[in-house]
Amino acid sequence: MSNQPEKKGVSAVDFFCIGFGAIVGVGWAVSINSWMTSCGGPIPAGIGYILALVMMVPIALCYCELVPMLPVAGGGMAFAYRAFNETVSFISGWAAFGAFVSIIPWEAIQITDVLGYLIPNIKAGDPLYQIAGTDVYLVTIIIGTICSLLLFALNMRGLAAAATLQKVLCFVLVGAGIVGAIASLVGGNASNWQPIYEVTDPSIYGPASEGLKEVSHSSMFGGMMAILASAPFFLAGFETIPQGVEDAGGDITNVGKTVVMSVVLACIFYAILLICFGYAWPWKEFAHMENPSAATVFTFLYKGIAGEVLYWLITIGAIAGLFTTWNGFFMASASLLMGMGRGYLVPHIFAKQNKNGIPVPGLLVCLVLSLIGPFLGAGLIGDITSFSAAAFVLSWTITSYSLIRLRKTEPDLPRPYKIPGGIAMGGFSAIVTTVVFILLFVPNNPVYMGKTASLMFVGWMVIGVILYLVSAVQRNKTTKEERRAAMFSHANANTEA
Repeated sequence: MSNQPEKKGVSAVDFFCIGFGAIVGVGWAVSINSWMTSCGGPIPAGIGYILALVMMVPIALCYCELVPMLPVAGGGMAFAYRAFNETVSFISGWAAFGAFVSIIPWEAIQITDVLGYLIPNIKAGDPLYQIAGTDVYLVTIIIGTICSLLLFALNMRGLAAAATLQKVLCFVLVGAGIVGAIASLVGGNASNWQPIYEVTDPSIYGPASEGLKEVSHSSMFGGMMAILASAPFFLAGFETIPQGVEDAGGDITNVGKTVVMSVVLACIFYAILLICFGYAWPWKEFAHMENPSAATVFTFLYKGIAGEVLYWLITIGAIAGLFTTWNGFFMASASLLMGMGRGYLVPHIFAKQNKNGIPVPGLLVCLVLSLIGPFLGAGLIGDITSFSAAAFVLSWTITSYSLIRLRKTEPDLPRPYKIPGGIAMGGFSAIVTTVVFILLFVPNNPVYMGKTASLMFVGWMVIGVILYLVSAVQRNKTTKEERRAAMFSHANANTEA
């Protein structure tokens, strides 16, 4: 145990709820049928999420050591800054920021769709316009705008306020998932898992095909691996934990451990739901159901009032999950931008905080991006998901190499927690993430993310290069020592920066 004195702040339980809630979110309710179709069935998809632990646990362990060692805003960006240089740090930070902020409009898009399941005729009348083949309505824009403003107001009150809401919503979404799993097992049948593996054209699946890429596998193992094309997106919520570490109270070591716990439990949660919902109804029919498919299935499985009650419970859980992810990444995006601003990797104005320590400039950027979401419509969700997954994997790859390098260059740096395996574990994480990152861009393999998402990723990184070069004017007005001090001066008083 660490001998660090406790201080008031956000607890480890709060951080777990921030991370787990940001991971699970709404995806389990609205994407579970698309996971089945893209992987060839619920069994390969469920096993795929267990296999995802092989990639995710070593990554999470890297954060488990690095977060309490360098407890500053920025996460992987700050670790790369310390381990390598400003250029590598910017690449990590900009990739992570792109992944973070793409989730914000994604949630703003989803909220109107999910509410539409509870409020009949929310999309009645003529649409304002179409984007990527989907209609955009005035009412959905208004709803997304109001929710965005409410989340901005909440985060302006600080991480503690956002964490309190996160805790409540997290219990709601987990409760809904447990109820759904039990109801599926009670009313379902093992024959619904058949065929155990079958590749079909995703385009025939109506609502479930929205955002699906063409499958690139022909075996069950390929189906299991296919989940890795989107799993980083649906598991990346743990990244919200390092971004809030400066507000931690108590033993800082526990904050790092919540990263691992949230990742492991989220993978198991997804796998269980895939197996259970596949048990509830023939999965090839389940794939045709209107979203949220995890709620709709109960109107078929249970007739009358029981089916309606279950539908509402699961949908309410989906809405709670949507807000946990939206809220978590709203906070994390602003903190990451603040960390980059401290090191002059982006304009220094983003390092500014108000008298209560709130990164207002970063929150304003998040608000603008969140407000854009409802205007985009749901047609771009699939490509946004894949782009974000690639950006996360790049950032995680750099973080893995950062752990290895810091073990060698700064072996005496205080480490409140040392991960088992040390450099070997970091090396394994680096190899796995490097391979997955490369495969995301290689056509005709199960992990390939598609042409549009690839172009989005390249475009985002080109924008980053331009911004980095522009920021050089301001960056060169300070010394490297001053920038380094600004980056790490906010570390815990008992952690050597």
